Amino acid sequence: MRKTLCLSLFALFGCSQSVQDYQAMTPNLQLSQFFVGSSEAFGVMHDWRGKQSLHFTAELCGQWQGNSGDLYEIFSFSDGRVDKRHWQLSQNNQGEISGKAEDVVGQATGQLAGNTLYWQYVLRIPKADDAGNKAAQSSDYIDVTVKDWLYLVSPTQLINRSTLHKFGLTVGELTLAIRQLDKTADCAAFIRRYEATERTVPLAPQS
Repeated sequence: MRKTLCLSLFALFGCSQSVQDYQAMTPNLQLSQFFVGSSEAFGVMHDWRGKQSLHFTAELCGQWQGNSGDLYEIFSFSDGRVDKRHWQLSQNNQGEISGKAEDVVGQATGQLAGNTLYWQYVLRIPKADDAGNKAAQSSDYIDVTVKDWLYLVSPTQLINRSTLHKFGLTVGELTLAIRQLDKTADCAAFIRRYEATERTVPLAPQS
């Protein structure tokens, strides 16, 4: 009955997906195996109308100790902005994921199943392009809910589709491709470069 209803209404509304729908799909996604060593990424952002607003590239490096990992990311945007994020991640034996980052409010939580990760978090972002404004106030930022779907399509290639929500409405979308370059790479030099990289728009002041 549910399948029939989905087919009947798909053209109008679509049907929601569950991460467990992908339990049998391969290759199996394990964060400690994919987000380890060096990777590169590129993506496109769309506004609420579906219009391309920005594109970007990113460099990543991850390192793990057991089920806990650190993932460092440096982003270069088409409008000249530079941003970065340090994820502190953990994964338990049931595939449950949690994470923290400097611009994430609270904790990100999610679930792995098969080749897929779904997770959700609240991201604090600048309201507009305040490039060069080093005296940003807390009122210059908004919190949006990010719903992330990550699909491993080969052992070294992953597709990430994200939607950004505010007051229950979709305010933006992001499509990102990530390619693992060298899973044995040492992140020490990258971490030093990460620490030396200055964000074009500073983080929101702590409340």
